[in-house]
Amino acid sequence: MDLASAVQAAPGVYVGAANVIAAVMLLLEFGMLRQALGRDQVRLYAAQSLLISVLAVVIAADRNLPDLYALGGLSAALKVIAVPLVLHRLLPAATGDEEAPGVAGSHTLNPASAVLAGIVLAAFGFFSFGALGIKGPAAPATALDIAGAMVLVAFGLMIVRRDVASQAIGFLSLENAISLAALVVAAGLPLILETAFLFDLLVAVVVFGMLIRAHHARAESLSTADLTRLQG
Repeated sequence: MDLASAVQAAPGVYVGAANVIAAVMLLLEFGMLRQALGRDQVRLYAAQSLLISVLAVVIAADRNLPDLYALGGLSAALKVIAVPLVLHRLLPAATGDEEAPGVAGSHTLNPASAVLAGIVLAAFGFFSFGALGIKGPAAPATALDIAGAMVLVAFGLMIVRRDVASQAIGFLSLENAISLAALVVAAGLPLILETAFLFDLLVAVVVFGMLIRAHHARAESLSTADLTRLQG
């Protein structure tokens, strides 16, 4: 009887996959926080977005939701291929280096301090979401808690970096965290509603693209340090 109860209580493939994918996504978020080079952050963002697409496919197979196969394909095409390509083109080349000027060394905190601050934010988000008590077969508790941790770490990335490219990537990774929470909580939403979030992402990419171009044309740098001084 005890053995049967233990087998029944064992997590399924979907729950295990969701928790593992969420944990790896959080690790990639810390990688973005630590990286000094914008193009490396873009690669980590693409890997994080790929995990979201994989999770959509896993949920589609586990719950027999064919719409999620289409969502996973659209998400991969947009967030794994299109958005990283756009970001790579927007990062202007510096003297003999493929990296954009003003990105390297743009931390308000050194990398070690930034990671420690990220760990504090992640712990706070994880336990805060856990205290909400959202449970049930449609919402793996651990994956939801990690999504909450990712939200705060993404905000931290936007705060501790002084370049517009890293701030854009922080915002896009914040969208990944929200997508993770949405998939584990409400995977059965109609496809039209789920794809609407992707169009919001397109708008954000266009806005950040215009901001990056305009700021680089004005300051010949992607650093936002000069924006702290008001000019009449």
